[in-house]
Amino acid sequence: MVNIQFFSFFLGLFLSLFSINLKAKNDTEIRVNLAAYPVEMPKKALVLSKSDLGDIVLFLKNKEGGLIQKYDGKLLKESWEPFSFYYEIDFSDLKEEGDYFLEIPNSNIKSNIFSIGAYPAWQEDVVSFIRTQRCGFNPFLEEYCHQEDGLSFFGIWSDSTKIDARGGWHDAGDQLKYLITSSNTTARLLMTFQMKPESFTDQVNEMGLEGKNGLPDILDEAKWGLDWILKLHPGPNELYHQVADDRDHRGFKLPHEDNADYGWGANRYRPVYFATGKPQGLSKYQSEATGIGNLAGRSAATLALGYQVFICFEDYHEFAEQCLKASIELYHMGKNQEGYQQGNSFSAPYRYEENTWADDMEWAAAELFKVSKEKQYLEDARRYASIIKEWSWMERDSASHYEMYPFMNMGHYALWQVGKEEDKKRMIEYYGHNLEQIQKRADRNPYGVGHLFIWCSNNLAAAVSTQAMLYEEMTGSKKYRPLLINHMNWLLGLNPWNTSMITGLPENADFPLDVHMPFWRLLNVSIKGSLVDGPIWSIIHENMLGIELSEPDEYAHLQPKHIKYMDDWMDYSTNEPTLDGSAELLMILTYLNND
Repeated sequence: MVNIQFFSFFLGLFLSLFSINLKAKNDTEIRVNLAAYPVEMPKKALVLSKSDLGDIVLFLKNKEGGLIQKYDGKLLKESWEPFSFYYEIDFSDLKEEGDYFLEIPNSNIKSNIFSIGAYPAWQEDVVSFIRTQRCGFNPFLEEYCHQEDGLSFFGIWSDSTKIDARGGWHDAGDQLKYLITSSNTTARLLMTFQMKPESFTDQVNEMGLEGKNGLPDILDEAKWGLDWILKLHPGPNELYHQVADDRDHRGFKLPHEDNADYGWGANRYRPVYFATGKPQGLSKYQSEATGIGNLAGRSAATLALGYQVFICFEDYHEFAEQCLKASIELYHMGKNQEGYQQGNSFSAPYRYEENTWADDMEWAAAELFKVSKEKQYLEDARRYASIIKEWSWMERDSASHYEMYPFMNMGHYALWQVGKEEDKKRMIEYYGHNLEQIQKRADRNPYGVGHLFIWCSNNLAAAVSTQAMLYEEMTGSKKYRPLLINHMNWLLGLNPWNTSMITGLPENADFPLDVHMPFWRLLNVSIKGSLVDGPIWSIIHENMLGIELSEPDEYAHLQPKHIKYMDDWMDYSTNEPTLDGSAELLMILTYLNND
């Protein structure tokens, strides 16, 4: 009895000193997914420390503080500065839904509260964010904007010929409009609806204003995108791909008060670039181009998806047929001019540098085969798949800005849906090869993520999760569930900064607030549901033009040496909300909401 009391005394003293040490140094923190861990998915947390904690044990407690389970921390081989020791806590065995937190006993060190269960219906918040980006009429502001878009350049008509390119969405925190990103955004809206139509409600009308119109809001938004694609294809051999350029960048402004002047006065005409398949630029900066297959193919795929969805609604049959007709025309345009067309810049070297195209043509061919059953489309899809194969940023150690876009090959998934057994096997192999490369990188860091920290890295993380989700659908294998969850964990707080990367979500945790966005800077309004660009390699961040923080970095004590993330409106490279990045979240959020 004496020995036990003696041992207990010294154990208590040790734990007390241990606790004081942790408090004094403030050198230990816990990272969790700030949102939720789906019941049947892997569940892990990390303890980050600047000192060796030895055989650490964590208490998992319910929200009220009741002890549920004790978990041992596993010391990991890899660590990121400024913390030298990382411990992984695996609580995948916990299946009971509820709210919990992790705690280091005899210390004041606790994790944020998190949930076990399905994600909230945040896909609706993403749709709402996309709605705030509308051009032509902006329902958030209830104002018309850019009613003189625009004047044609490089097209089949004389330069400065008036065309109607009104509508679409503003891209990121500025007011340019790109077919490159808008086509993918529209496709994701449509595919997400196809995936779980019951997950979406009808709260607004076609103008984005309050009032039901018999169409789920996600399809109101998809139709807004489809209408703009149709405007950019006014004739059988015409396709425009960009409205405005970086002359737009004249400080923060509301869309209806645009101060950009392209030579016809402020807030007047803006250039509309025709897809020629050749390099373009109205100043010293020239884009690269070898064809239009990426733009025409992706737009054709999107319009074919539009047909598949809207033909099911009685009042939209004519619109669906219009989409199908345009899809076929654009597909043949892409087939006649295989290759890629990039975005255009004017005043700076930054542009969308897409240089892949076969994936988009594969996607279009597969979607058109779905609706037509014409064998030529299936043969074309196979040919394009054999060109692109597993090629992706996932196979690389670095990539240029939007070089291999979209960030996952939806063409392979579409061909898997319609192909024969041999096709299905090959598409699975391509996806699996990509995910294996991601896994190799993920194994080399404590967070278990394998995406690249290039500009818009969060888009890549969302793409990995989505591809892992689709791989599981295609194979029935749960092999890549850890990758799926690790990349979502990263986006939702299990990262060096303990912050979500989605504006306004989760509401009870840290999220991007001081974002590079006019609604925030001018109106002091934070819009929920947008994915920000995300952390980038320090060497890239240091060389970005015009970045100066407006205030001291709130994450300075947490910044790893090799990557940087700032929640500061002056850092357009890491915390600017993006249109297509947010759309990249739609499918995976919907899936996790229905776990």
